[in-house]
Amino acid sequence: MLYFIAAFSTIALMKPEESFAFSNQVIERGAFGDDVIELQARLQYLGFYHGKIDGKFGYGTYWALRNFQESYGLKVDGIAGAETKRVLVRNSDFDREWVHAQINAGREFTYYGGIPLDQQVKGGRGSSGSTSYQLPSKFTEQDLQLMANAVYGEARGEPYEGQVAVAAVILNRLESPDFPNTISEIIFQPGAFTAVADGQIWLTPNERAKQAVLDAMSGWDPSENALYYFNPQTATSKWIWTRPQIKQIGNHIFCY
Repeated sequence: MLYFIAAFSTIALMKPEESFAFSNQVIERGAFGDDVIELQARLQYLGFYHGKIDGKFGYGTYWALRNFQESYGLKVDGIAGAETKRVLVRNSDFDREWVHAQINAGREFTYYGGIPLDQQVKGGRGSSGSTSYQLPSKFTEQDLQLMANAVYGEARGEPYEGQVAVAAVILNRLESPDFPNTISEIIFQPGAFTAVADGQIWLTPNERAKQAVLDAMSGWDPSENALYYFNPQTATSKWIWTRPQIKQIGNHIFCY
C-alpha cells in the first residue's frame, strides 16, 4: 500500500490501479511535460527528488537523477534513457491519475513512498525530531528539510550564528536574479556547495540546523546580505578571494 501526503490534508491511503510507464522520449535537462512529471514522481517516491513535481527538468531533477543512477549502478549522466527508465519503473510506483489530479487542482503534495513528510531525509529514512515550530508561509516543509540538510552538511561544526548565516546565504541567492529561483535548484546548482559534491548533503540534520534555517527564514541574516562564503583554510578557488568580504563568522568568510 502507498501513502501519499497532500498539504493541509490528512494522509490518504491509496493503491494505484495501474502503473504507467514513460514514453520513448530520452529525458534530459531542459525537457518538460508528462514524462518529466513521471520522472520527478518516481524519483521522489524513492527519496531522491525533494523538489516540486512540476514537469520541468531543472537542476534539482538533474542531480536527483544522477544520485539515483549512482545508487543503482547505472551510467551517471543525468539523462533518463531506456535503461535508466527501466530500472526506475521496476523499483518505484507511479499513480498517474492521482498525481495529475493534484497538479491540475493546484495543490501542494508529495509522493514519498509511505514516508510521512516530517521524516523525509535521503531515501525517506529517519527523522530529525518532532519539535513544534512555526514555518513562515512563503516556505514549504520541503524547503526547510532541504536547507537543514545543507546547513548541517556545510556548517555543523560552526557556531550557531554561522549556521544561520549559511542558511541566509541560500535565501539571499533566492532573491538574487543571478541565481536559480527555487531553493532546490540553488542548493543543487553544480559547484555551488561542497556538501552536495561530497555527499554530506544527505547526512541527517539535527534540530540545531533546522532551527538555524527557521531563524534565517524568519528574517535573521548574520551574513549581512552575503551571496557567498568560504573557509580560508580550505578554499582552493582564487576567484572567491576576489569577492568583496563582509565579515567572518567562525571558520567562514562571508562576501558579496
